[in-house]
Amino acid sequence: MNTLREATLQDLPEMLAIYNEAVLHSTATFDLEAQTLEERTTWFHNHGGKYPLIVAELDGKVAGYACLSPFRAKPAYAYSTELSIYIDAGFRGCGIGSALMTDILNRAAALGYHTVISGLVGGNEASRRLHEKFGFAYIGAFQEVGLKFGEWQDVHFYQLFVNKKS
Repeated sequence: MNTLREATLQDLPEMLAIYNEAVLHSTATFDLEAQTLEERTTWFHNHGGKYPLIVAELDGKVAGYACLSPFRAKPAYAYSTELSIYIDAGFRGCGIGSALMTDILNRAAALGYHTVISGLVGGNEASRRLHEKFGFAYIGAFQEVGLKFGEWQDVHFYQLFVNKKS
């Protein structure tokens, strides 16, 4: 059974393993070196409250996580947030991403955000399909802004309004 819940410090080693797999083997993140537990502990403490961090747990194992983060630091951006989702390689294609997306978007709406923004590296078709499934619209791309694995990477931006007055 899949359980969605707030992340705890005890989840951090499993979340670190998920993230570091993405760092070392994908372009999903532009970090170039594996993160340490200390670095991810600092990251963890930047979440909570207005910036939830949730995990999907399957059979007692963290199968993936999602979080909201500040979109930009200036005060006028307070009602915009950036979404990140990472799934354990062994659980991809099992519906974990959809479950996390549903929960985190509900939280974003309840927290009063106006819009949720995601940056997806070009070619990440699974993430693109997930975002489009939930109604995110493609709003543009920054071309060749990251150099990873010896190749220039584009970042495509997707946006969803969660609290928009008609």
